[in-house]
Amino acid sequence: MDMLYRYLGRSGLQVSVLSFGSWVTFGNQVDVDAAVEMMAVARDYGVNFFDNAEVYAHGQAEELMGAALKKLGWRRGSYLVSTKFYWGLHEGPNERNTLNRKRLLEAIDGSLKRFGLDYIDLVFCHRPDPNTPIEETVHAMHDMIERGKAMYWGTSEWSADEIRAAWQIADRYGWHKPIMEQPQYNLFWRERVEKEYARLYEDTGLGLTTWSPLASGLLTGKYNNGIPEGSRAALPGYEWLRKRLTDPVKLDKVRQLQPIAEELDCSLAQLSIAWCAANPNVSTVITGASRVEQVHENMKALEVLPRLTPEVMQRIDEILAA
Repeated sequence: MDMLYRYLGRSGLQVSVLSFGSWVTFGNQVDVDAAVEMMAVARDYGVNFFDNAEVYAHGQAEELMGAALKKLGWRRGSYLVSTKFYWGLHEGPNERNTLNRKRLLEAIDGSLKRFGLDYIDLVFCHRPDPNTPIEETVHAMHDMIERGKAMYWGTSEWSADEIRAAWQIADRYGWHKPIMEQPQYNLFWRERVEKEYARLYEDTGLGLTTWSPLASGLLTGKYNNGIPEGSRAALPGYEWLRKRLTDPVKLDKVRQLQPIAEELDCSLAQLSIAWCAANPNVSTVITGASRVEQVHENMKALEVLPRLTPEVMQRIDEILAA
């Protein structure tokens, strides 16, 4: 099945409905050669958006993706790359947990250097900053775009009120508006995308680049019998994830979803990714992989999309609501 492309919110930018991200994997589980191989396969399926963030592997994920892009030699206009700023890479008072002007305008230069690129397509404010006036952040993001270092900007895990405030400030001053948000969205995590942001899609033209469609692997079914060796939840520093992946109530729902996946002739992972993409407010679903086989499997979720009839969607809802 051919890749589908959707406009990123009300912008004129088209993104592949499935995209490829680097969180956890790049710099932790994946080297340059593996990154090249997986990105090439994703691209063969029609993926044009590759997601990243400054904080992933403490800057190494950007370096790795930049090195992979150099080896792949793709025409710069043919793909989209993102990064995100908030946590920072250093401990100074103006270098961590901030969206102040100094930090943002220094951060983009650092990212461009690590990527080896002249500009980043999508730049996200990775979390809200309660200590910096939203006006200062919005103005800095506007200037980043005006200077040609970024094409579009948006937010990640901001509340609807914070997004609306940023949009209204930009609207008032004629600055570049935030056009996208990157929230978590999956079968177990729906409230924000489906309810909290509901008014923003129409009011501000918000687009979504959603992350964790598999709930960190919970929705693949691989945790149904405990934590497998070599999985993400077995990595040091991811103990917080282990608890989430062994929740008996959620695991029971995953087991109940299995017959639906079997009826649709797909894996649980493909069903879960396709379910996210079935939401028309989702511009792109960010998928992740640590092996090339996972890229193939994830991309085949495209074939499942047409099979998600209203009846199937209702059955899924009933399992989750129980």
